[in-house]
Amino acid sequence: MTKWRIIDVETNSAAVNMALDEAISEAVGKKESLPTIRFYKWKPSAVSIGYFQSMKDEVDVELCKRTGVDVVRRRTGGGAVYHDSNGELTYSIIAPESFFPAGITESYHQICGWIVDALGKLGIAAEFKPINDIITGGKKISGNAQTRRNGILLQHGTILYKLDVATMFSLLKVPKEKISDKFIADVKQRVTSVTDINPNISEQQLREALVTAFTAGKEFEFGKVTERERAAAERLASERYAADSWNYLR
Repeated sequence: MTKWRIIDVETNSAAVNMALDEAISEAVGKKESLPTIRFYKWKPSAVSIGYFQSMKDEVDVELCKRTGVDVVRRRTGGGAVYHDSNGELTYSIIAPESFFPAGITESYHQICGWIVDALGKLGIAAEFKPINDIITGGKKISGNAQTRRNGILLQHGTILYKLDVATMFSLLKVPKEKISDKFIADVKQRVTSVTDINPNISEQQLREALVTAFTAGKEFEFGKVTERERAAAERLASERYAADSWNYLR
């Protein structure tokens, strides 16, 4: 049985978080590191956009700058996401493609099933909704994105712990006429969070449930980002993920 490395929750800037995903992917691809599951948070809060999106079209960049919110382009597809520093836990799965089904939806289903299991441990009944969402009570609680390069699958996603819809939509390029009490109330009918469902669940309980569900049936060890991965991530963060040439690519 293949052993996995679990990297417990750490907090980084948006550029470093995305750079670590890439640096670890390279290390796993070279067999320098074990297949990796990592959990992390964002500080400061950030908006990430999908690889194919336009930063200027999707994000109120000036408001982000004024309020100290990071912006970053992901290597994965999907839409713009607000990452609240106190409102979510994020995970990354980095492993050979051969560990997962060849089909995109099927591989999402497998990995998102681990999140469904984690939420179940907290008494939250959830289900996978193709192509890459997890819903509970008809509302979205997790969004996920995936890319495959050089034989390595990277999937990362968010589990909403607390929800600040007003801040989220002030930072995204939603037409201002839509930013109304009615619009926010409508969004709250479509998106939810762990504490909306049960305010007594702590972030630590969510973390423990995720670790338990993600490691079920696996041989694993808790580890850290290696010095080589960290150095590569610092270089990638500086040269790519913090650079306008990358973030304003489109």
